[in-house]
Amino acid sequence: MALRNGPEEFGLVTRVIHWTMMLIVLGQLALGLRLDSMEPGLANLWLYGLHKTVGFIVFALILVRIAWHLVSPPPPTLGPRNLPFWAARAAHWAIYLLLIAIPLTGWAGSSATGIDVMFADRWTVPPLVEASEEAEAFWFGLHDLLTKLLMVLIAVHILGALKRQAEGDGTLTRMLRGRV
Repeated sequence: MALRNGPEEFGLVTRVIHWTMMLIVLGQLALGLRLDSMEPGLANLWLYGLHKTVGFIVFALILVRIAWHLVSPPPPTLGPRNLPFWAARAAHWAIYLLLIAIPLTGWAGSSATGIDVMFADRWTVPPLVEASEEAEAFWFGLHDLLTKLLMVLIAVHILGALKRQAEGDGTLTRMLRGRV
């Protein structure tokens, strides 16, 4: 079992990063949806801190994932390079961009509140923007919009992977076991 990607297989590092991010992002989306329906208060303030901390972890992991793909490029996609291939490729890159933009917009929105943004309730991170109600509304509005777009793209990504697996091309198997 190789750590690095090969010409026909996903290495262990790529697969661990992929599935770890999947679990963390789905958990983060669930937590974010729950927070969206809550009124902030002292009893649930820790959940907001958890959401911010996990957001920073997602941000770090996507940067690690991109760096890893530069060091160990993934194998070529299975199947023909047709319209569904290019649509899947565009959706994949959009997911990567959103996994960068969403934490940044959340960080900016939190900065705009004027309250210190903390990582793990221990370290203060520098603000990205000046505190103002207008900036807070803008950045959190953008954060919400981009998150909804991410949810749609994740659903499309999952459905596409399941469709390709049902057609027997081995893409999902390769992401699970490394090779077809």
